[in-house]
Amino acid sequence: MAPLRVALVQQRCGPDPDDNLHRTLTAIAEAAGRGAGLVLLQELHRGRYFCQQEDPACFDQAEPVPGPTTDALGTAAREHGVVVVGSVFERRAPGLYHNTAVVLDADGSLAGRYRKMHIPDDPGYYEKFYFTPGDLGFEPVQTRVGRLGVLVCWDQWFPEAARLMALAGAEVLLYPTAIGWTPDDRPDEQARQREAWMLAQRGHAVSNGLPVLACNRTGEEPDPEHPDQGIRFWGGSFVCGPQGEILAQAATDEECVLTVDVDLQAVEQVRRIWPFLRDRRIDAYSDLLKRFRD
Repeated sequence: MAPLRVALVQQRCGPDPDDNLHRTLTAIAEAAGRGAGLVLLQELHRGRYFCQQEDPACFDQAEPVPGPTTDALGTAAREHGVVVVGSVFERRAPGLYHNTAVVLDADGSLAGRYRKMHIPDDPGYYEKFYFTPGDLGFEPVQTRVGRLGVLVCWDQWFPEAARLMALAGAEVLLYPTAIGWTPDDRPDEQARQREAWMLAQRGHAVSNGLPVLACNRTGEEPDPEHPDQGIRFWGGSFVCGPQGEILAQAATDEECVLTVDVDLQAVEQVRRIWPFLRDRRIDAYSDLLKRFRD
């Protein structure tokens, strides 16, 4: 099996959803031109990150799946013969919305979706106001390039999510992401946060013997209620191999189409020398189903 060339599209998002989508489609074409077979987009890539505030009007941005964004991504996937992993603010029913990753196979069909399971509620990230926790579980999506374990942003901090995707047969873990710093974060705190973000995901790669793709947005996006505040998304999209080794990484403050070859066959070799799945004590893990051991 030849290595799989993957591409991560790291972008700034402006106020015009159609312009953002157009630039995304242009980036998909660029990735395909470089020989990519799999393209990962960042979280909620069609618009600015609206969860900095709680505003009922923002629900107007939601759309069904299938819908306009999946149609556009599916057309691009079919035209260029690539698998595309995108992100949609999904309107499932009145009053029921999800943060949903969508997977378009190389023939343009909707191969599957993943609804974000872990929903944050922190200053600047008021996602619980908008998103219902996912109900599709941790199921990889079969595509022409392999079984994709797709998770979303806040999921990346939870080893249980990565493990369950691995146990279900995922061949690679993918994280569309929107994470950054606030204006109050000191430089040393910024460094700790970003290093922790990378370390956690590289740990998932090591613990599960799987490559990891993490695609983050970049650029500054103001808080609509407080224009002098907001989030500076730290970019830094990266790909690492099954031993956590960095294969490629983007800058913090630049748009880019990051491409690199990933050897999916290395999973077999790594798991032979580091057989973590073999040595799991599944007879002793029942307490993991508790919130906390008092």
